[in-house]
Amino acid sequence: MRVLITGATGLIGQEIVKLCHANDIAVNYLTTSKSKIDQSEKTQGFYWNPKQQEINLNCFKDVDAIIHLAGATVSKRWTSAYKKEIISSRKETTQLLVHSLKTINHTVKQVISASAIGIYPDSLINYYDETFKDFDNSFLSHVVQVWEHEVDAFSSLNILVSKIRIGLVLSNKGGALMEMSKPIKFGLGAAFGTGEQWQSWIHVTDLAQLFLYVLKYRLEGVYNGVAPSHVTNQELTKTIANTLGKPLFLPNIPRFFMKLILGDMHTLLFDSQRVSSKKIEDKGFYFEYHHLQPALEDLLT
Repeated sequence: MRVLITGATGLIGQEIVKLCHANDIAVNYLTTSKSKIDQSEKTQGFYWNPKQQEINLNCFKDVDAIIHLAGATVSKRWTSAYKKEIISSRKETTQLLVHSLKTINHTVKQVISASAIGIYPDSLINYYDETFKDFDNSFLSHVVQVWEHEVDAFSSLNILVSKIRIGLVLSNKGGALMEMSKPIKFGLGAAFGTGEQWQSWIHVTDLAQLFLYVLKYRLEGVYNGVAPSHVTNQELTKTIANTLGKPLFLPNIPRFFMKLILGDMHTLLFDSQRVSSKKIEDKGFYFEYHHLQPALEDLLT
């Protein structure tokens, strides 16, 4: 089996590539950097430039499925120009793939696209599953709606479409957990706002396994990529501190203060989304890291 991966050098992409190799799945990947093109028996790199709508069509040769992760990070200050970049990076990459496949004879049977739980509205009381449709017009929700809409275009090519709405990814190679751990290590950790906002998280290993599970069993439709147990921001902060053996004595960080520092992007820290993993569990998927404490012990100790 051979898969084509976009965003293969990112946090999630690297983990999926590693897992593909462990399962004897050959990997083609697309990169915008010619210096990152590598050719080996199991891994083949190809150049693309989504802004110019350029792509090396050889990337699709003998490919059974596409794992589509590419998109500009949301963890960077949201200026109005960068907001456009967040949206356009997802539109352009997806449109380029769809358009390219229309022009060639291909063997692609499934596309599995990253998506995000940011599509669900901020709420302390709701419990969201994949049937929820009453999305709001917040920036992140808009981004994800546009993204998912573009991905749906693959179905017009008789390709099975799967979307994984990813929560807070916990990894020791970067991302949110490393940023949250830094101040805590110096005894300067604190929860955000009331600390009551729900954080639906997932261990990066489970997330990579989930992508391959959806691939293996050809699961169609939307799946939430979150662990079964949810925690509040206060609990998350406290558990990180306990795992690192550090005290937490500072008061919670007020919302207005983080808004001054981060601008609109501060909503990433304060929005509350309690999201269900029941649908993927009902398909037989097993989470190795069901609860937060063992996940953090694995990543931080």
